[in-house]
Amino acid sequence: MASKVEKVIRGVVSGVLGGISAFNRRWLPVPDGPYPYFTGLHEPAAAERTIEDLAVTGVLPPELDGRYLRIGPNPVHRDTRGHHWFIGDGMVHGVRLQGGHARWYRNRYVRSRKVAKALKSAMAPGPHRGRFDNVNTAIVPIAGAAWALVEAGSAPVRFGDDLERHAYDDLDGTLQGPFSAHPHRHPVTGDLHAIAYRGDEPDSVRHVVVDPAGRVRRELRIPIAHGPMVHDCAVTERHVVILDLPVTFSMKSMLSGQAFPYRWNPAHPARVGLLPKDGTAADVVWMPVEACFVFHTVNAYDAPDGTVVLDVVVYDRMFDGSTHGPEANPRGLERWTLDPVGLTVTQRLLDAAPQEFPRIDERRSGLPHRFVYTVGLPETFTPHIVGASHLFKHDLQTGERQRHDFGAGHAPGEFVFVPRHATSAEDDGWLVGLVIHAAADATDLVVLDAARFAGPPVASVRIPHRVPAGFHGNWFSAGLAAG
Repeated sequence: MASKVEKVIRGVVSGVLGGISAFNRRWLPVPDGPYPYFTGLHEPAAAERTIEDLAVTGVLPPELDGRYLRIGPNPVHRDTRGHHWFIGDGMVHGVRLQGGHARWYRNRYVRSRKVAKALKSAMAPGPHRGRFDNVNTAIVPIAGAAWALVEAGSAPVRFGDDLERHAYDDLDGTLQGPFSAHPHRHPVTGDLHAIAYRGDEPDSVRHVVVDPAGRVRRELRIPIAHGPMVHDCAVTERHVVILDLPVTFSMKSMLSGQAFPYRWNPAHPARVGLLPKDGTAADVVWMPVEACFVFHTVNAYDAPDGTVVLDVVVYDRMFDGSTHGPEANPRGLERWTLDPVGLTVTQRLLDAAPQEFPRIDERRSGLPHRFVYTVGLPETFTPHIVGASHLFKHDLQTGERQRHDFGAGHAPGEFVFVPRHATSAEDDGWLVGLVIHAAADATDLVVLDAARFAGPPVASVRIPHRVPAGFHGNWFSAGLAAG
């Protein structure tokens, strides 16, 4: 754990370097033509809105009593110099379902320093750490409340039931360092496990464990080189999976003015680590893997033969040229078998179609899973990334892949699985997510029957404006709602 003196020194150094970066950003060239992350499906929402009693097509299942919340970037300023899709100002969008009705839609900015200044409003209360307090990547349930998360530095942000109140919160003072946008719940203890990093700690990452009450019970420093970007991890009953891949912090990029200073680094050896869930840094077993990059894991579990099965969406390389967003489609959905005895990673392609944002029935986190739901990407890469009209459902037991197509001009985002009830079987429930209807300049919250994936939607809720393409969301049952 860093001492108070170390924290002060790190804060001063980060402030100086951040000031240099901001100064140099003013001299970066403005990209030619329409900027992909300020236009089209990414066009930022112009205002915060509250809309009550939304129109519903079909019949909303009465069991869906709660809120669908999703977060993503919504820049308050449209300066393209040094901008990157990943660093747009955070905005939460939410729809409340109850008794077969769509009670309300709300969208609210996370009131960071920058957003509060731009909107001439008060900052959200709580600890705004250092220069980086933009939270925009995921919103997850922790201890009965909705928490907006980001990697690489900022404290999480806790939202009230109606999205009208939110505050930065370091988990009641127990989170000393960075957190992650992708914590994973342990199947037995209910703890959330995350691998966290920050740019001014290039020599280590942290294993952070949050107990079911929402307090950090463990922050373990793990030595590592070059400051890798670790966007996701995975947990099994016995292990935490660490992805140490060759996208690393670039001081050159930062000082040049780039707001997202991570670049492909061929000098950084790619490897996967297995940390016993309560082990020390010395207990991590590292296994080399071919140079590649992974944003999102699907899930992992312990196999009877002592290996660990890890499903991932894999890219050949990432940030090897573009400074504004990803520059290539993933090569596909893969299964990696990690052998901690032979120190090998065996890779098997499950599906080569371009796809991202994989989700499972979260009750299977850390356990063997059968079904995976993903968002289809355009066959030919586009800098907008999104824009395809379909989802995939993978049955890993039979090898079958199903496709749900919303039709031309309809662009779905990540869909989340909601079980029909607490003890229902895997795949017995609904898939819920947002679909942009480009021609109508509107958005639908769509409910699919997971077991009848290719069939027509069960219901859809019309949001009478376009919700920009975003990142990650979740379903928050009314029983979990907390102010």
